[in-house]
Amino acid sequence: MENKNTAFWPIFLLGLVLLITGFVIGKRSQKISTEAISWAEQLIDLEFLPSERDSMVSLIQEQVQDFQNIRKTDLDNSIAPSIIFNPLPHGFYPNQEQYEFNWGINNAELPDMDKDIAFMTVADLSTLIRNKKITSERLTKIYLERLKTHSDTLECLISLLEEEALTKARLMDEEIKLGKYRGPLHGIPYGIKDLFAVRGTKTTWGAMPYKDQEIDETATVVEKLNEVGAVLVAKFTLGALAMGDVWYGGITRNPWNLEQGSSGSSAGSASAVSAGLVPFALGTETYGSIVSPSTRNGVTGLRPTYGRVSRHGAMALSWSMDKIGPISRSSLDNGIVLSVLNGGDTKDKSTIPAAFNYDVENDIKNLKVAYFKDLFDTEKARDMAVLDLMREKGIHLIPLELKTDIPVSSMIIMLMSEGAAAFDKMTRSGKDDLLVSQNKNAWPNLFRASRFIPAVEYIQASRLRALLTEEIHALFKDYDVIISPSFAGNQLLITNLSGHPALCLPNGFNEAGSPSSITFLANLFDEEKLIMLGRMYQEATEWDEKRPPLFDR
Repeated sequence: MENKNTAFWPIFLLGLVLLITGFVIGKRSQKISTEAISWAEQLIDLEFLPSERDSMVSLIQEQVQDFQNIRKTDLDNSIAPSIIFNPLPHGFYPNQEQYEFNWGINNAELPDMDKDIAFMTVADLSTLIRNKKITSERLTKIYLERLKTHSDTLECLISLLEEEALTKARLMDEEIKLGKYRGPLHGIPYGIKDLFAVRGTKTTWGAMPYKDQEIDETATVVEKLNEVGAVLVAKFTLGALAMGDVWYGGITRNPWNLEQGSSGSSAGSASAVSAGLVPFALGTETYGSIVSPSTRNGVTGLRPTYGRVSRHGAMALSWSMDKIGPISRSSLDNGIVLSVLNGGDTKDKSTIPAAFNYDVENDIKNLKVAYFKDLFDTEKARDMAVLDLMREKGIHLIPLELKTDIPVSSMIIMLMSEGAAAFDKMTRSGKDDLLVSQNKNAWPNLFRASRFIPAVEYIQASRLRALLTEEIHALFKDYDVIISPSFAGNQLLITNLSGHPALCLPNGFNEAGSPSSITFLANLFDEEKLIMLGRMYQEATEWDEKRPPLFDR
């Protein structure tokens, strides 16, 4: 006879499984409820009527399905949105008539010691190579040796490209012997922030989830530098995914104070230039990532106009704010590098063709120079000394105020939204847990929180940005250069949102003995005026010639 208890349990367990399955399915299908909408309203600071919430349920369920459908397509970081930020105000078009460059570079003498060669400017090194006083191979070996000696101390190096660099340097020397000279960067070694793709190398973005990543292409800026004979020797650290100076291997150090980080996110580029490991390097800026490490490390950084330099082959953080620029020992060096990076690129739809015309014969006294009076603290002697020097040089300074009724600080949601989209896959996969920094203000948490920024609010911020662009252009258009403390007020965020260029120069040392800086600003695509005033300032001062004592050997 059949045991009734034995027969009961399989039927009971089957029924329980069906009940639980039905409950789970029901819960999944009912996860969008009027109650859930009520809670979500608090995230967007709105309140709807009960009847309105009831009407939204099915539409929001459809939207969630749309999200799921979109996520089925794997979007690589290199794919930019179809909406492109255009910094050009109404009726403004950059000049496209390009002239020959007149850099006004004087011949330099070859120092006896390698360390003194290492701290020379690009301009001076270029004359040594052109006049055959030094070979590119010897110069490259000097920097390679310094990189091997000091990069571990500074924690600034990801990839040393020794074999490739020496091969290129020898080729450049052969061309010199044959009478072929490609220009001021012929045979000059340099490094790049490791968010630029170079075929055959790792491109780690400074982040653990990507530390073994290889991208099978080369960034446009690297290709352009290769064409004019520059010698790529190294790929440098960056704060993970372009924030700060903490990367998967450590904290990049400031050569002036090894207890202090290099600041970021172009941490390795600025640190290496400061320590004389390369004469120039490429960095990027979204919101201070050239200005901040240039300040901390006592070097000169140029953030070009948004759209002047192609970003093809560079990691995207914010498609509407990312910019690429050089970090070097002088304003003139940055101008020389920018002359190569400049230009439209069919691979980057955000690029805007524009001339960059620098001529040393242009009279500095013809520049109309202003300063943001409201941002200067009269107790900061270093900043006030910059204004005093300008007056001593016969430049009439016009006081201005940088004020706007637009809630600029709130517009940071644009950067956060775009960053969350750029690294959506990493967030959804859980690989954000691999990033070293995990505090409240680090990328993992910021990316998660940014998913709750409504598309409507992002677009509203973009509309405010259009107003800001017009407003800042109206302020800048009557002046050639505007001088500002680098971090005072909202200047840094305002000009990054509006796309205006900035030149960050060392102007002394603070009370703790760390370098400080001043920033020169110009209207869109007027970088040559920044180089003019920056060169005058640096020829009249000595701050750009200072060397970190620990690395002056």
